[in-house]
Amino acid sequence: MSTININSIAQFFSILDMAGCRLCNRVSRKRGLERFFALVSRLGDGIFWYTIIAILPLTDGAQGLNVSIRMAVVGMIGVLIYKVIKVGTERPRPYIVDERIQLGTAPLDKYSFPSGHTLHATSFTMVLVHYFPGLFWVVIPFAILVAISRVVLGLHYPTDVLAGVLLGMVLAILAIM
Repeated sequence: MSTININSIAQFFSILDMAGCRLCNRVSRKRGLERFFALVSRLGDGIFWYTIIAILPLTDGAQGLNVSIRMAVVGMIGVLIYKVIKVGTERPRPYIVDERIQLGTAPLDKYSFPSGHTLHATSFTMVLVHYFPGLFWVVIPFAILVAISRVVLGLHYPTDVLAGVLLGMVLAILAIM
């Protein structure tokens, strides 16, 4: 009977994670796509979300204000959570670990895990769609593009993005309750 070697399993998934990173990052070598994903990532820094938070109370009154407050609180809690995790894990960004990965835009901070952009895109999107289902066709594609951009630009591993999605979902569910 053989035993499962946890280190071997972790190494296998680490290799898959890096391979996924390199594959997605090849897209950034096409100049127009790199610029497109850099723009999406920049909008995902907050510009897109802050604009929605500011507009909702003006367009939807009390309900808009309620949703904006929920999004602002989710945003602040999200920042605290991902900063604590990033400092605790100190996972270096893919472009630092593998010279074949090209950096497509400057990182906002030093570490990779989890993706804060994806955490916020997921949580904000879920909150918005819960209260304003008509925004589905705008915010869902944008959130997906934000998540993809982080790997394409060499800033995150696929598992960083997956962790951002999961954390964002938990925050959104708590905000909606």
